[in-house]
Amino acid sequence: MSAATDVRYLVFDVESVADGDLIARARYKSDTMQAGDAIEEFRSDLVNEGGKDFIPYTFQMPVAVVIAKVSADLELLDLVSLDEPLHRPHVITQHFWRGWQAYKQPTWVTFNGRGFDIPLMELAAFRHGIQLPEWFNMSARTYDQNRNRYNMKSHIDLHEMLTNFGSTWFRGGLNLAANLVGKPGKMVVAGNMVQGLYEQGELQTISDYCRCDVLDTYFVFLRFNVISGRIDVTREQELVAKAKQYIVERADDCQAYADYLEGWGEWENPWTAGT
Repeated sequence: MSAATDVRYLVFDVESVADGDLIARARYKSDTMQAGDAIEEFRSDLVNEGGKDFIPYTFQMPVAVVIAKVSADLELLDLVSLDEPLHRPHVITQHFWRGWQAYKQPTWVTFNGRGFDIPLMELAAFRHGIQLPEWFNMSARTYDQNRNRYNMKSHIDLHEMLTNFGSTWFRGGLNLAANLVGKPGKMVVAGNMVQGLYEQGELQTISDYCRCDVLDTYFVFLRFNVISGRIDVTREQELVAKAKQYIVERADDCQAYADYLEGWGEWENPWTAGT
């Protein structure tokens, strides 16, 4: 475990599922409708309305949150899945925000977290009555407020960096970004499988999937620091090697790490390839 003063960035990802009981109450005004039936009814309504059945985050709850603790010099210090193996949404939410406070408010790092992960965790805090005065610092100057879209000290959304704050569509998502730097991206599990896995009680599988997404995000974050001029490719590859060693040392005890190593690829540096 790293000391709070060592952690400068928290790279994270959230896996969430639809709350069928909430949907039944809030959308269909029913206390007797089964949770699964409410979810399916909502999905059907969404398809009829817009052609897609993705249930909005406002009706979801977190069931896995994985966080990579990263130092000021961008080294991977530790990687944890909150409240594993129980994965209780209210405990996950509390650990998420209290951890951010305990580590002296590091910078969040996500891929599309501004559009999904952060608001979902804010709403989870709202739901469970968790105070977040440091995060909702609305009396601060606008550009110092943690929730300000352009406050890079508070939150670096890599998707926004790669799309110039939503000016373009980054088709391919995190999977594509990870593959561009030689990392596995999506493997066996995909996001649209999480609800089914949850209903089957496969919480560990969901957590493992989340771990792999966080590793992908970390490696994309390193490359972002290359293109933004903070480090060069040589330093990036040193950090990649250190992170790989971290994964190797834990692969025997964690299926997610073993799977990630199986899909591992090395970035081919065109400047040293002799072409």
